[in-house]
Amino acid sequence: MTSTESVIHTGTADTRERRTPSWSVLAVAAVAVVIVPLGVSGTPLLLPGIGTDLGGGLAPLQWVVNAYNVAAASTMLATGVLADQYGRRRVFRLGAGMYLVSLLVTVLAQSTLVIDVARAAAGIGAGAIVTSMTAIVANAFDGPARAKAFGLVGVVIGAGLALGPTISGFIAQLLNWRAVFGFHALIVAAGLLGSLVLTESRSKGGNRFDFLGAGLFTAALLLLTIGTIEGPQSGWADVRTIALFAGAVLTFVLFVLHERRTSNPMFELGLFADRQFLTVNLVNIEFAFGFIGLLLLLPAFLFSVSGLGNGAAGLRILLLTVPIFLVPMVSGRLSAAGVPLRLILVGGLTLIGLGAFGLTFVEGDSALWALAVPLAVTGAGVGVLNGVMDGAAVGSVPNTSAGMAAGMFNTIRLAAESLASVVVVALVASFVNTRLADASLPSDLNAAKAADELAAGDVKQLFAQHPDQVPTLASAHASAFHQVMWISVVLAALSVVAVLVLLRRQDGKR
Repeated sequence: MTSTESVIHTGTADTRERRTPSWSVLAVAAVAVVIVPLGVSGTPLLLPGIGTDLGGGLAPLQWVVNAYNVAAASTMLATGVLADQYGRRRVFRLGAGMYLVSLLVTVLAQSTLVIDVARAAAGIGAGAIVTSMTAIVANAFDGPARAKAFGLVGVVIGAGLALGPTISGFIAQLLNWRAVFGFHALIVAAGLLGSLVLTESRSKGGNRFDFLGAGLFTAALLLLTIGTIEGPQSGWADVRTIALFAGAVLTFVLFVLHERRTSNPMFELGLFADRQFLTVNLVNIEFAFGFIGLLLLLPAFLFSVSGLGNGAAGLRILLLTVPIFLVPMVSGRLSAAGVPLRLILVGGLTLIGLGAFGLTFVEGDSALWALAVPLAVTGAGVGVLNGVMDGAAVGSVPNTSAGMAAGMFNTIRLAAESLASVVVVALVASFVNTRLADASLPSDLNAAKAADELAAGDVKQLFAQHPDQVPTLASAHASAFHQVMWISVVLAALSVVAVLVLLRRQDGKR
């Protein structure tokens, strides 16, 4: 989840009626935007409960998270343009209303498929909330006051990201997973009610939206996501899996060709010629894998390998998320003090790699400190990157391209997070399946099905039906988790090399 400041729309002057008192705008913004990080960090912890109650298998459960991310990534640029053209308050109300309805549908859902559709609608609403409220805040403040306002909103987003797993864990343990989405609905309803005090604003000019580009980008992302989810189910060499990946590549090529030729592109591909802009977008890969991927895998690991419940798991996830809330202030000050960007990025990536390395040694019976230290180190690394990446992306391009750069950066980050969340679960399922296929399992225990349930964290019924196999199952899950952490270590190392190579001339230019 990125800071709202990075999606400010630039361009023509705004039209506005009377200006709403700034404190009112800030209060509404704080209430409204907190739902977005809560939806990102709090949902993975609920997947086992949803799986137990509604079933559906690994793929539908993955879409509870992925539908939200894919929808937000695919529509964020569109909702930003629509907000500028048709009114920021209007688009905010439409987005928040869609989010609220999707939450009510989720609370009442009787199948995982219904939740998947509802979470996709929530993702569209989340994109509208972030982009429209960002423009509303930018329109209400000027100069230094604007920076302070965005700083406060950023703190709210960080708090939501940090506390999301703990809040979800405790509500789910005290009541159930439906109550968590009910709690989210109350927050969105409060934001909608607060919009009554806002005045409307819009851009005098505004750009047309590249609908064909958005469609091709969305199609490529969906095909790649579906292919990654289907890989462990059908086999990576299966014709259907290969066709999905081939379709994703072809669609992405068509997207690039279209963007190079259209006069109103969704992505200004020429911005990637700037080394700094290219670098921070490449860093998104390890950021997504090392943080979002871990955030999705950790609850399942704690449930099956450590035998923890929702509340205890939520508390341990705080070890990862709290540093993300605190550390950005440090990296921001280092950047302001003149510390080169490449050193800050290398420092953050190194911390993420070291944290992943430490997690390769964590077992079910490990002491709390053995889990706490690598989680805190990883969280600190993510916090370091969070403190500088948004500003580096926008600051690397001319002011006239800042809006496009911000939209591209956020879209790429959301797409990377969506794919990372799919890939890590698919890898765990594949690694567990391979390990169990070589084990001596009873005839009534299917290795592939057990692998899916372990990867999703839906282990309550599995362990109850096969109590004598729990050590074998937990050991296979721990081994798969460690393998994914090793991949994260390698990705972190490659990312460090990429940063050092791509930004090697930057300091000399300064």
